[in-house]
Amino acid sequence: MREIRLGLRENLPQFSLLVVVNAFVGAMVGLERTLLPPIAEQDFHLAAKAAVLSFIVVFGITKALTNYLAGRLSDRFGRKHVLVGGWLVAVPVPFLLMWAPTWSWVLFANALLGVSQGLTWSTTVIMKIDLAGAQRRGLAMGLNEFAGYFAVAASALATGFVAARYGLRPEPFYLGVGFVAIGLSLSAFVVRETKHHVAAESNLHGSLPSNEMPTQREVFWRTSLGDKNLSSISQAGLVNNLNDGMAWGLFPLFFAAADMDFAKIGTLAAIYPATQGVGQLFTGAWSDRVGRKWLIAGGMWVQAVGIGIVVVSSSYGGFALGATLLGVGTAMVYPTLLAAIGDVAHPSWRASSVGVYRLWRDLGYAIGAVLAGVTADALGLPAAMWLVAALTLASGVVVAVRMNETLRRDARSPAPAEPAALGRASS
Repeated sequence: MREIRLGLRENLPQFSLLVVVNAFVGAMVGLERTLLPPIAEQDFHLAAKAAVLSFIVVFGITKALTNYLAGRLSDRFGRKHVLVGGWLVAVPVPFLLMWAPTWSWVLFANALLGVSQGLTWSTTVIMKIDLAGAQRRGLAMGLNEFAGYFAVAASALATGFVAARYGLRPEPFYLGVGFVAIGLSLSAFVVRETKHHVAAESNLHGSLPSNEMPTQREVFWRTSLGDKNLSSISQAGLVNNLNDGMAWGLFPLFFAAADMDFAKIGTLAAIYPATQGVGQLFTGAWSDRVGRKWLIAGGMWVQAVGIGIVVVSSSYGGFALGATLLGVGTAMVYPTLLAAIGDVAHPSWRASSVGVYRLWRDLGYAIGAVLAGVTADALGLPAAMWLVAALTLASGVVVAVRMNETLRRDARSPAPAEPAALGRASS
């Protein structure tokens, strides 16, 4: 028997371990941030931008659908089983990318990567929310997203420098073999189940009577359209990843057209997620103090400005400034959206609501890649990037007009010490 407590301090060893695990989850995505667009053009001779960005479409659709299932599966079977399963799906990915003889192999690898990311990243988010309790939810999400996106940046930077020295394949993808081995080992042998913490938090909120427990269909409706706060969060998440999908696919091509070499492209590809990752150390905790709504709206507007600066620039300095602003804006938005979901959804159906939100959010990758690719083929790269900037600006307006503040005044930090023992469960 072991005592169940809520809070970051009370669960620091497991929380810290999950931060490390999510860093390896993010590093798997970082493998592709610098390399796949030039691989598509140079190794597989894909000329159409829509074809080049097809790997992001496959990744976004599979990740989005798996996000939805991850929430339901973690409620039913437990968080740890889903986390380990996600890492097992990732095992073939680096080998497929380094040895792919055709572009269809790359697409298959990205389908597996999307499934893996949907299971692993979603589950680490849910587990951290379980452990943190209400008082430090924004900080918890900031730490989670910091680890993931800083690792995306570090991996993108590392693969760019390896590619500049050894070539596009296979050497840069050797890193991925190590990421999978370490992430799977930690998840299987050291991470502990957190579902017992949900029961403890539910006792604080009061258990929902069975006739008030929403069905999966009702949770999907509330999170997508029915609840104005949850639906505002979902659309902002979708547009946020729509512009990320555009940046992932078009920025390396845009920088290459401006005569940037692989080392510079790798550095520029790393600036955006690195800024986002470091920024989330502060913005998540900041949202626990000042609230969620205006950080989300303002962050969407800062992202739009950052994209615009990239479009009008022609030098490394301008590209770096735009990428930095895009990272700052995303840092304001990303952990705050997840914390706001936790504010609104009851603990008993929170994981499912997070799954629905992440379904819509990561469909943004696919929508952004298709929209950016088709527009770039028809009107050029700058037109595609301006369109995405306009959509990002409009999304912030939707949040400003439609969403209420979700953080309860009595939950804002600094807060009193959290309750001691909230329940007991077998270890």
